[in-house]
Amino acid sequence: MSEVNATPEIPQNNTIYINNLNEKIKIDELKKSLNAVFTQFGKILEVLAFKTLKHKGQAWVVFEEVSSASNALRQMQGFPFYDKPMRIQYAKTKSDVIAKADGTFVPREKRKRHDDKGKKRKDQHDANLAGMGLNPAYSGAYGATPMIPYPGGAKSMVPEAPAPPNNILFIQNLPNESTPMMLQMLFLQYPGFKEVRMVEAKPGIAFVEYGDEMQSTVAMQSLQGFKITPQNPMLITYAKK
Repeated sequence: MSEVNATPEIPQNNTIYINNLNEKIKIDELKKSLNAVFTQFGKILEVLAFKTLKHKGQAWVVFEEVSSASNALRQMQGFPFYDKPMRIQYAKTKSDVIAKADGTFVPREKRKRHDDKGKKRKDQHDANLAGMGLNPAYSGAYGATPMIPYPGGAKSMVPEAPAPPNNILFIQNLPNESTPMMLQMLFLQYPGFKEVRMVEAKPGIAFVEYGDEMQSTVAMQSLQGFKITPQNPMLITYAKK
């Protein structure tokens, strides 16, 4: 008779529980960034994170579909988020949002909920802002020898007289709500990423620096035309030095 006493698996459900998150990040910024990286997997009903000591470094993301939660868990496991690898599992308890939807909701007297309904509209807005196609399993840029950049830049969208290839990219046509963190999440996927710089006086543009021009070219070719919102395909060129 086997004596292995395995802990029961948490069943698949709509909510994923994430820990090992960077505790220095403000809650609002954390929620926005989680929305940004997870919205690619499906519609998000809410993102929960709390300021209390007990909940530091943790968050819950509630998806409308269980399949979205499964894909998110599989593909984002260990993803370097604010310099710390995410640890993800299914949540042990059903989210209140889901419980209300399927009629099994029982109010918890002991715990006062701080989530007001008005926030949901905002979360949905944030989710729409940030359709970020992150995929840590992306293997195209890694291991493949990047093509030597050619003078016209990566795509025909590039305006006339482009700057010669170099390690800094100039990003245009960003939605005004973009934050350096959202862009970092996108460009961090490609090797050699160093930093994002945004100009406060000029919303809609940013500079992204890589270690060398080969690395910046891979990122440019992969993210050229990427839509953070449906109305904002990114326009990426080499920065003029």
